[in-house]
Amino acid sequence: MAGGSRLRTLGGRLLALLAVVALLHALALQWLAQQLDLEPMLRPLPTPIFTRLLQPQAPTAVPAPKARSPARPKVRRVAARSIAAAKVPPAHAASQPASAPAVAAAAPEVAPPLPAPEAIAAAKPPEPAASAAPPAVAAAPAALDSWPADTRLNYRLGGQFRNGELHGSARVQWQRQGERYETRIEIDVTLLASLVLTSQGEVTAQGLFPRAYEELRRSGPRAARLGNDDIGLADGRTVPRPAGVQDTASQFVELSHRFATGQDALEVGRSVSLWLARPGGVDLWTYDVAERETLQTAGLGAVEAFHLKPRSIANPRGNITAEMWFAPSLQYLPVRIRVNMGEGAFVDLMVERIEQR
Repeated sequence: MAGGSRLRTLGGRLLALLAVVALLHALALQWLAQQLDLEPMLRPLPTPIFTRLLQPQAPTAVPAPKARSPARPKVRRVAARSIAAAKVPPAHAASQPASAPAVAAAAPEVAPPLPAPEAIAAAKPPEPAASAAPPAVAAAPAALDSWPADTRLNYRLGGQFRNGELHGSARVQWQRQGERYETRIEIDVTLLASLVLTSQGEVTAQGLFPRAYEELRRSGPRAARLGNDDIGLADGRTVPRPAGVQDTASQFVELSHRFATGQDALEVGRSVSLWLARPGGVDLWTYDVAERETLQTAGLGAVEAFHLKPRSIANPRGNITAEMWFAPSLQYLPVRIRVNMGEGAFVDLMVERIEQR
């Protein structure tokens, strides 16, 4: 009798274990099916074929300053701030950078010295619009010709980290297929690290409208998915999508286009603001046009460029900031990028060659 009781107990336990295993398998299969049904984060565009090398030339005159479209309402000159510290309008509401639109002609005059940074001020959020669609996608074809052809900038990488010099290479690639775009930044530090930043989305009449952003490191990918009204972050949180928001990769092309088309002034003493989305959060950054410099490049010779410096952000998520140099003689492209990573650590990218389709 005792043996039979033990057998019945053991049989019951085995049945319970089998039931738990079956349930776990069912849940795993359900989760896998959901993942397979999800639209992939990135949909790579066909690799472009570059047929010519870009050379410096006198920049063409840009349009006279115009008031921004209602899709970008005015924002006061501000220091960078976090989305967590301010109520952000949805993406379909209008937004406008802090600077007044205008771009210097072929040889812009140097403005008076840059004033001291102003105190942090809150930007007044615009009223949300009724539609949740991307801004003026239907009107995009008329403005597509103002964007550069497929372009790849090749940089020589230098820098310093932990008292050691850094050497390597980097590339910034922009391509467009109809109303879709992809911006890809690849940074290779010899034998140490690699980083790939990819932004994909749509080209609209108001500028780039990112849909997906991914940072790929050796430790693995981190991403942000940008919807019409909100942004999904890497930790599962969702935050409102600010109007005109860009990401770390798309900002270089967006700013280049703004300067080339006269939407923002590339003049010493001016500034430009934009929201930037990353997998960890969304922040408002302001860049001051600090000075006009002559850069000595290995492949393109002496290049005149305007140096943009970021203001201190109110609630920084880390110690990484980026400075940029845009060259009017090279289609207002970013010919130098310096990424500062705290005390004594930085990566400096200097352009060597620019290829275009």
